[in-house]
Amino acid sequence: MERSHQQTLGRSVTLEGPGVHSGVTASLTFRPADPNTGIRFVRTDLPGAPEIVAGLDQVVATDLGTTLGVGDAQVRTVEHVLAALGSQGVDNVVLELDGPEPPIRDGSFRDFIDCITEAGIVRQEAELRPMILTEPVSLTLDTGESYVVAPSPSFRISATIDFPHPAIGRRFGAFDISPEGFRTGLAPARTFGFRAEAEGLRERGLALGSSLENTVVLGEEGVLNPEGLRFEDELLRHKVGDLVGDLTLLGAPLQAHVVAERPSHRGNVALGKAIRERIRRTNGRPIVDTQQIMQYLPHRFPMLLVDRIIDFEAGKRITGIKNVTINEPFFQGHYPGHPVMPGVLIIEAMAQVGGLLLMDAIDRPEDKVVYFMTLDNVKWRRPVTPGDQIIFEIEMIQFRRHVCRMKGEGYVDGQLVAEAELMARIVDR
Repeated sequence: MERSHQQTLGRSVTLEGPGVHSGVTASLTFRPADPNTGIRFVRTDLPGAPEIVAGLDQVVATDLGTTLGVGDAQVRTVEHVLAALGSQGVDNVVLELDGPEPPIRDGSFRDFIDCITEAGIVRQEAELRPMILTEPVSLTLDTGESYVVAPSPSFRISATIDFPHPAIGRRFGAFDISPEGFRTGLAPARTFGFRAEAEGLRERGLALGSSLENTVVLGEEGVLNPEGLRFEDELLRHKVGDLVGDLTLLGAPLQAHVVAERPSHRGNVALGKAIRERIRRTNGRPIVDTQQIMQYLPHRFPMLLVDRIIDFEAGKRITGIKNVTINEPFFQGHYPGHPVMPGVLIIEAMAQVGGLLLMDAIDRPEDKVVYFMTLDNVKWRRPVTPGDQIIFEIEMIQFRRHVCRMKGEGYVDGQLVAEAELMARIVDR
């Protein structure tokens, strides 16, 4: 990893065309963005122009593409534009889209790379915080995808695909995901599909914009496109490009060597979450430790349920940890012989992390206390037991006149265990 600072685009640039699945023609405008903005889509065609952060937690579907969504607003097939941005080192950009899906163009990543080149890349003053893996991660899905990720000084991908088709078969390749390596080795590789599946896909509302101009179409005997393939292993290269795009949802450049067997969008997103969880567990030095937490929160044993804060962005988000041990007093009666952390205490721990986010937003926090007023959309996804470490991610949705709405999620080993929307008020002690 050579660069140390964040980057954005030098100017705005636009491209347009139909989406591969929706068939709807749309314009996609790349706009420069401030440091720490990240990659954000804005659906300019929808009321209120809703904004969708390009992050792992915003993935709502992975069927023949990666779809992001917030509420009723969605953006389909984001992986191509994300791969171009991630591979070229663009950290902060706003993507204004006036349709449900970015243009597919020729089915490759190349036109998006050309847009970035045309706009130029500008260094920003904000420091870059890459995702540095220090321990291996492995993941196998029940549908056959498998991944191993190892520490590495740079981002590399070794991948294998295996399709029972004469034009594909089993293919393996290793690729350096540097700006130039991606531009020359992966960007021209097009998406692909099978003619035998076309009718069924269209009945499901998929591949409505697919054609020989933007998709490598495979018939029973071979490639139907008159020009043939751009690389002998073009389909493998496109799969690797898709993996780069899906891992861009990590929100920061990855330093690791990814070895992928039969990668898919579903598997790529699951891998991203596993990598994020491992990095947090191994590299998550506390920003705020227990002693500091006790200066802000009035809670004490046995009701202090936050051990440390490992990530924080003032007025926006906070990440805190609760280590669950067999010594917790509630395990004595909940339940003997089958210890399970009470769901209400999971939400209480989540609220305490959220309270720390609020206390930073006011003057003289030592004279204030946070009272939670309402809980909405509370869901418990799986039990929390001794030995688990819950990582709470809290996002501020609205803050007005000492009243705040927040959204919280709790994860154990990358799996969502609880979620809730919380409203709180800050009052004098």
